[in-house]
Amino acid sequence: MFKTIVRFSIRNKLFVGLATLALLIGGIYAMLTLPVDAVPDITNNQVQIVTISPTLAPQEVEQLITFPIEIAMSNIMNVVEIRSVSRFGLSLVTVVFKESVPTLAARQLINEQIQTVLDEIPSELGTPELMPITTGLGEIYQYVLKVAPGYEDKYDAMELRTIQDWIVKRQLSGIPGIVEINSFGGYLKQYEVALDPDALFAMDITIEEVFEALHRNNQNTGGSYIEKNSQAYYIRSEGMINTVLDIEQIVVTNRGGIPIHIDEVGIVRLGAPKRFGAMTMDGKGECVGGIAMMLKGANANLVTKELEKRVERVQRLLPEGVTIEPYLNRSELVNRNISTVIGNLIEGAIIVFVVLMLFLGNIRAGLIVASVIPFAMLFGFIMMRVFDVSANLMSLGAIDFGIVVDGSIVIVEGILAHLYTKRLAGRTLTAEEMNREVEEGTAGVVRSATFAVFIILIVFSYSDTYRYRR
Repeated sequence: MFKTIVRFSIRNKLFVGLATLALLIGGIYAMLTLPVDAVPDITNNQVQIVTISPTLAPQEVEQLITFPIEIAMSNIMNVVEIRSVSRFGLSLVTVVFKESVPTLAARQLINEQIQTVLDEIPSELGTPELMPITTGLGEIYQYVLKVAPGYEDKYDAMELRTIQDWIVKRQLSGIPGIVEINSFGGYLKQYEVALDPDALFAMDITIEEVFEALHRNNQNTGGSYIEKNSQAYYIRSEGMINTVLDIEQIVVTNRGGIPIHIDEVGIVRLGAPKRFGAMTMDGKGECVGGIAMMLKGANANLVTKELEKRVERVQRLLPEGVTIEPYLNRSELVNRNISTVIGNLIEGAIIVFVVLMLFLGNIRAGLIVASVIPFAMLFGFIMMRVFDVSANLMSLGAIDFGIVVDGSIVIVEGILAHLYTKRLAGRTLTAEEMNREVEEGTAGVVRSATFAVFIILIVFSYSDTYRYRR
């Protein structure tokens, strides 16, 4: 078989040239479109289910939420393992699938089982939700909202959080490859009614009546339409709350025909929900920031570039004195790693080429052997593209030039030894004579070289696997 391949290659140079050109074009295309990241994402194929229930203790979360969800998930096929965490007010169930199961298909199976378990979990305890399609390496861009000197009194922690949630977060959403923008720090702005217990007792009003009044008076309604001549007038009532004064004027109940408003039983003011943490920077107090989460399997290099362009546009929309300052950008790490790998590859290729020149003693033979290096890398890029392997520090850094050129060195040396043995080196041979001599010289070593390379690959693969397991 090996001799047949050699004979076919020598006698069909045009086919070999076209195949080489196709490899060159395909390899360059694969290299330019290959997903680029700093390190490989080794996260398994998992789907996480989170349920928030602020009123439950850990043992109650486990009993009323986590356990029913785990039982429902155990009926799904192709599941490798199910694990869970139950904390105060939080249930997190992780379902790990086989790698062959598509992510969207796994989430669909989970969603179907969640619908079956909703009847077992009271609605007031919380609703199970699926976590975004991302992994632990999805945090590709982290930033803070920085206030310029002289504007500290204008923007407090609540105002910065409002800018983050209503301007920055909304503008950064929708970028291809970004699955979620998380906000951190500051105070989440909300309108609250601080009720006066003495006023409630004196007017015989319950807290439930206040809740009902607020809910009932914060909605728009429609009333069909009225036809008059050739026109139709649509009836619509606008009752949505817009200001603090609107809240204060809501009627809770009537006492003797006199309406009692919200401002008579409490104070309407700005507030914030209970916080369980804060975000600080440089020891100068609180700050507000966000984290951009990347979609699982997306190209980190392209996503961060698009994110940087969007951030530049968002900067112009921010109020005066507020800027976005990134403190973690995955593209910087990617560029440093890729530049390091490329530098090492170029240096390694040059060193191998020089050594080949010295030991082979023939510039033409050295160039032929050295040409294997770029073509082997291009073929590797094509295979990485086919099997969806990203270009990162480990996948590119694992290239061994010694193994790459081993087989070609043996074959070229076999050809040169054959020519020197027959005293043909240095003589001008015709094309037919050269083809015959190259075929004879290659035939004697091609089988040994091929099996030698296979053995080396097997040994190195086994040694790497054994070292990894240890």
